Amino acid sequence: MATSLSIVGREYFSVEVTLEPDRVAAFARSLGTDPAGGVPPTYAVVYTWEATAPQILGDASAGIELANLIHTDQEFDWTRQPRAGETVVARSRVAQDVYRRGIRFLTIETEVTAAGEPLCRSTARLLVRTDGGQ
Repeated sequence: MATSLSIVGREYFSVEVTLEPDRVAAFARSLGTDPAGGVPPTYAVVYTWEATAPQILGDASAGIELANLIHTDQEFDWTRQPRAGETVVARSRVAQDVYRRGIRFLTIETEVTAAGEPLCRSTARLLVRTDGGQ
């Protein structure tokens, strides 16, 4: 049975992400939607992951290797949709860190604001294989 120090409650620093209009438009086109329709809701994965991934994967004490990571799902609670060109601020924390049968289950919550006002909350669930097995 794998043992580890839990990182539940760990908070990472805030990250500013500017929603570059060209990137947003390219993302919209990749979905087959009109870029003039604004920022697609699924673009939130981009700016929440930009805040989360470098920090959690770069945190050696978190013990997460990208090769053993599976991003299983993600959901969002919205206050409003962002606008292309807007700068958002995302801050992540580990809400759950549980081990079961060589699998680590992590839940990462990310609060996103724009101009100091709430924009959305992301809840991402990750699986991390810890037993080195198949």
